[in-house]
Order: sequence, then C-alpha cells, then structure tokens
Amino acid sequence: MPTRSFAVASRLGLATAIVMFGLIVVGSVVRTTGSGLSCPDWPLCQGRLIPAFEFHVLIEWFHRLLALWVGLLLAMTVVHTAARAPLRARLGALASVAVALYLTQALLGALTVWKLLNPIVVGSHLAVALLLFSTLVAFTFVARRAAREQQGPARAATSRPAGLLPMLGGTTALAYVQCLLGGMVSTNHAGLACPDWPLCNGSLVPTLAGPVGMQVMHRLGAYALTLAVMATLVRARAADGAVLRGVAAAFTLVAAQIAIGVTAIALQLPPWASALHLANAALILITLLVTTLGAARLPARAPLGASAPVAAA
Repeated sequence: MPTRSFAVASRLGLATAIVMFGLIVVGSVVRTTGSGLSCPDWPLCQGRLIPAFEFHVLIEWFHRLLALWVGLLLAMTVVHTAARAPLRARLGALASVAVALYLTQALLGALTVWKLLNPIVVGSHLAVALLLFSTLVAFTFVARRAAREQQGPARAATSRPAGLLPMLGGTTALAYVQCLLGGMVSTNHAGLACPDWPLCNGSLVPTLAGPVGMQVMHRLGAYALTLAVMATLVRARAADGAVLRGVAAAFTLVAAQIAIGVTAIALQLPPWASALHLANAALILITLLVTTLGAARLPARAPLGASAPVAAA
C-alpha cells in the first residue's frame, strides 16, 4: 500500500518537524534566560538523568528532552522510509540529510556545553537546527505530495510566471541568512546595542563596529527581506492560488516580525519576546520554503512574446 505508506511518512515527518520547531523556540529561551550552562555536563544533567527541579536547570533539561524526542521521531521516520522501496526512492535522500544534520546538531549541542557557550558554536547550533527543520518540512511536503499523486490524477496544474521560482528561492535563502544574523545578535548579546528604532543610538548612520554593527546588519537584513518578499508578492499575483497565498502569508509574517522586533526592544528584550521573534522567523523561513517547493512543481510559463511550440504532424 504505497499510498498509505507515503501518508504515514508525511505524518511522521510533520510530527518530527513540529517537535523540532519547539526545540528551536526553547533553545531561544535557554539563551535569553542564561540557562545554557545550568547542566554543565552532557548527555546527563548535573550527573543525573532527571536533575533537581530548579528553574534554569529545568529549562536546559527540557531543551535536551525535546532534542531526544526529535531523535526518536526521526528514527521512526527513517526506519519507515528505509523499509519500503517506493519511499526510499522518493524520500531516501531527504531522510539521509536529516539524519546527518541531527547527528551534527547533537555534536554541536555537546560542544556548546564543553566550549562554555562559545558564540560561534552556539550560532552554528542554530544554523544547523534551522537546516534540519527545513529538511523535515521538505520531507513532509514531498511525502504528502506523493500520497496525493497516488490517490488519483491531480487537477491540471497552472503555470508559474517567468522568473518567480528564482525570486522565491532567493527570498527563502535571504530569510535563512536573516535568521542567522538574528542568532548572531542574540549569542553576542547585541540585542540592545541599538536601544531605539528606527534610529540606532539616536543616529541614522551609527558606527558599524562590534555589537552595534551586528544589530545594524540585522536591521538592514530585515529591510532587505521585506523588500524581497514585496517584490515576490508582486510577481506572484499571476501565479497559482496556493503560491500566491503562500507569498502573501510570508509578507504578513514579515510585517509581524518587524512589529515583534520593535516591541522587544521597547520592552528591553524579555525572554518571551525573543522566543516569539525566533519562532516567527522560523515560520517565515518555512512558509517561503513550502511556497518555493509548491512553485517548483508547476510548469514554467513561457515569457511574453515567446512562440508556442509547434505540434508534431
């Protein structure tokens, strides 16, 4: 029953992606509350499987517990995929990438403790986490698409406007880079280097060095991403309805992200605001990724003025 097998794979992938999303958000809470070294050893916490019930310790311990759940769900997903030839052919590569990223993530998690929260290691930890999250979402998308294809012929696919796919891909990449810039700001404690907005320390062009430079780069990245999503939305007006809705949703999330960022600065970066900021950033990335994957399955529309192919006699 290949259809049911793909459906099960999509559910497993979705469950793993949801827990991975929670892991990313809780990781932000770990950073912003200063709980990263509350468990100074790894894989145990203070030499125990279940540590003492203390606020900072429990935050870090819960973060590790979520990482374990991601590993268990990923193992179930990979076993289900590897045991069936149709799934191996369609999903095997994504499953292999997810396993490699998870192992890398686990190693970076250990190094984060061993290297006493080195900013480079912590930033790399977030970078790989976002890649793993994206891979799990892509796995779910492909599995769900395969299940639908085997249920019967799909409706006639509309074409996508010329140039839309590279715009979507570039905007998705920009969203990922912007997430990394935000992580760099957080890990280097530069969140309040510019305590005002839209100026920075009362200046339109501040000195671009140290924490201030990191904060300014993050803000410029936000403006660039906003413009990129707006331009993509204009191009997507003539696209498939699902693609247009995806880009519109990304634009709404970007607008919300700017509001969350400004509010977080005004409130002096409470941990919940930082976590919400990262959660929304991850949603922007995934919304753009899914929209890009959806657009990629559509046939390209011939540019205006291009001659139609001549049917064979």
